[in-house]
Amino acid sequence: MGSTLEPTTIPLEPRTRTTAREPKPPWLKVRFPAGERYQQIKGLLRKNELHTVCEEARCPNIGECFNNGTATFMILGDTCTRACGFCAVKTGRPEQPPDVLEPYRLAQAVRTLELDYVVITSVNRDDQEDGGASIFAGCIRAIRHDDAHCRVEVLIPDFMGNWDALATVVEARPFVLNHNVETAPRLYGRVRPKAKYERSLELLWIAKELDPALKTKSGMMVGLGETRDEIFQVMTDLHESGVDIMTIGQYLRPSAKHLPVERYYPPEEFEPFVEFGKELGFQHVEAGPLVRSSYHADRQASLAEERA
Repeated sequence: MGSTLEPTTIPLEPRTRTTAREPKPPWLKVRFPAGERYQQIKGLLRKNELHTVCEEARCPNIGECFNNGTATFMILGDTCTRACGFCAVKTGRPEQPPDVLEPYRLAQAVRTLELDYVVITSVNRDDQEDGGASIFAGCIRAIRHDDAHCRVEVLIPDFMGNWDALATVVEARPFVLNHNVETAPRLYGRVRPKAKYERSLELLWIAKELDPALKTKSGMMVGLGETRDEIFQVMTDLHESGVDIMTIGQYLRPSAKHLPVERYYPPEEFEPFVEFGKELGFQHVEAGPLVRSSYHADRQASLAEERA
């Protein structure tokens, strides 16, 4: 397919410097989060000493999700051992080891909220031998112990290529296993300097090998300088790695210290990605300016099941 965008060579703006933030186009305007349900969710999270990626990553959909009684839980603390150029989560060396009681607190929150679909993600914990995989598995099992019918989706890091750690998570039988490639491989040095595109593809492939019935998922952001052809190639690579569900959304700059937005894609430019995904044979492709991997995750999984 032809490309309408040219590759960019704009260098990375260091996280310690600031540059002016670009005004958002009208299709990216969302309401300021508020409401009784929103406050209830925040209070419950603080009470149980839990974190959400919704808050830590400053997701634009937080108001809608919290008011609908949903949240993407972030385990293993609030400090990431990596410093990706797009991410608002605090970076550094975690001061505390993983909390072995976190799965039980999380399960209690899920029970209180009466959720039937849960998304769990984490910071990167490269300081841990298993990258926190045992806590992921513990969360899945604790939630299922309370409610055998609750579906659990996990959005996992790459575990630095530790496939025994990956097997620990797969053996706990999540309903969906998600790992995002985030961007085109050409941009990894700027966007994900400690990650490897090929390693992420291998993780998704091995997860499917470990459990062929497991639904796998991945996603990427646009607006960081990729070309249309690169987006189509990433989609092809993911499909060849056995991925069932893919998400594509607009990158939004969390602060002036993060990578600048190089282009805002209007809503209609996401439609060809959905059509190309259907041609490739994905069970479901969700693409749009405000799409995130965990946004409407239950609906994505249900649509994928219908088309499987």
